[in-house]
Amino acid sequence: MSMSIKTVKDASDSKRGFLKLLFLSVMTVSFGGVIYPIIRYLSPLSQQQASEKIEILKDEVPDGKAKFFTYKGNPAVVIHTKTGFTALSAVCTHLGCIVKWLEDKNEFQCPCHAGRFDITGKVLSGPPPKPLPQIAVAESGAKIVIG
Repeated sequence: MSMSIKTVKDASDSKRGFLKLLFLSVMTVSFGGVIYPIIRYLSPLSQQQASEKIEILKDEVPDGKAKFFTYKGNPAVVIHTKTGFTALSAVCTHLGCIVKWLEDKNEFQCPCHAGRFDITGKVLSGPPPKPLPQIAVAESGAKIVIG
């Protein structure tokens, strides 16, 4: 009798171990599936398709508006101000999150820790240690040349 009880117990333990392993595997894959898109959203793009100069039509950036684009593989933004066009890196200097343009306030805000930058990239508040890096801008006819 003791042999059959031991065999049943071993089979039960192996089923329980298999189910635990299956559960942990499903939970790990599910967690990764949720976390990965969030990390990709908050992280800058890789150095793919890095070009030295970007041309944008002036009509694409009306006065007071901002247009986001990729410059040298990283997110950047051009803003049409009262004095002309300003181009900045869109990567927050605190933890590297991508800033958002708040048109109604004429400022940028980092979604990670609420760091705020003015229209020239200067830090207004929050944890960012430095202003947003500026990118050279020139106007050429109906185009804006960035870089």
